[in-house]
Amino acid sequence: MSEHDFEPIRGLPGDLPAGETILWQGAPDWRVLVGEAFHIRLVGAYFAAMLIWRVTSALAAGGHFQGAVATAVQVSPLAIAALAILAFLAWLNSCTTVYTITNRRVVMRFGAAFSKAINIPFEVIDNAAVKTLRGGAGDLALTLKAPNKIAFLMLWPHARPWKLAAPEPTLRAIAHADEAAKVLAGAMQRQMAVAPSLSKSRAAINLAPMPGAEAHAA
Repeated sequence: MSEHDFEPIRGLPGDLPAGETILWQGAPDWRVLVGEAFHIRLVGAYFAAMLIWRVTSALAAGGHFQGAVATAVQVSPLAIAALAILAFLAWLNSCTTVYTITNRRVVMRFGAAFSKAINIPFEVIDNAAVKTLRGGAGDLALTLKAPNKIAFLMLWPHARPWKLAAPEPTLRAIAHADEAAKVLAGAMQRQMAVAPSLSKSRAAINLAPMPGAEAHAA
């Protein structure tokens, strides 16, 4: 049993108000998240380079090949442990995260030791951007209207990388991100009819691609 077993609705901190409905729910794919947020490939490359350096250094010092390899292998347990920890953290984040899009807001529930739910009403969303990742997964990043701001460390790893000054809450490594983006855009377009404050929101009109990513228009 976990603390999330007591949620009135999976992924939400409370019951839905009258007139609000869930349109989409999803979670990160840990196999994609471990590469995109926890950079397991970069860490693996670092340890591989370290192993090669230890072998070449031992050979350059006049050692035998078998001895050089044995010296390098001493680093292997550390490398395996580091990669296993990153994989576990990505899996744990995936298991404890639920992203929800309703007809009024985006809700991000995440956290293993300390669970938190962040409500993002459509009224504070200025723009949305999609980044297509491998395997059809992708990121859906939300730009907030000033002065709305959520601390980067509070969001991580559910934040667009390197956006420290103006953090962007991001639905990370979700399957079929383009479909989630279209659900969000459609919901915001419908909400414009009853909420004039959304009329200046670019996300209600179009979903722009992140730099270098494939475009997905609403």
